[in-house]
Amino acid sequence: MAGGRKLSHFDARGKARMVEVGDKPETARRAAASGFVSMSRDTAELIKAGRVEKGDVLGIARTAGLMALKRTSELIPLCHPVRVSGADLELEVVEGGVAIRAEVRGTDRTGFEMEALVAVSTAALTVYDMVKSVERGMRIEHVQLERKEGGKSGRWKR
Repeated sequence: MAGGRKLSHFDARGKARMVEVGDKPETARRAAASGFVSMSRDTAELIKAGRVEKGDVLGIARTAGLMALKRTSELIPLCHPVRVSGADLELEVVEGGVAIRAEVRGTDRTGFEMEALVAVSTAALTVYDMVKSVERGMRIEHVQLERKEGGKSGRWKR
């Protein structure tokens, strides 16, 4: 139990299961997530100036995150495939690193939280991969759901 609520991904015997969503109505839904790749000022400046040897770090990380969100149900065992109708993924060099924010939208029987989190996580991993030859001590931090809208539970915001 989490907060007095039954965990939906377990059956009566405690075995993992995929939640039945067939009877749920399709509703417009959206989810937003964020994360941060912490690094030195020098490394952040290399990214901002476009001087990383492997290429356009922010552009490639954005593409990787968008590609990954479409495959979330293949990566997370109990996730349903959902129909994404749109997504935005923003990466920005800021003081101390790269800030990442994703928003995923669509109409379906279940939400898009995991897709937003996968987009942010994959973009962060791609930033790390592209810059690790410059700085191995980077940290991927604060990957979190910021908000979700739609479905039975309505709106939630951090």
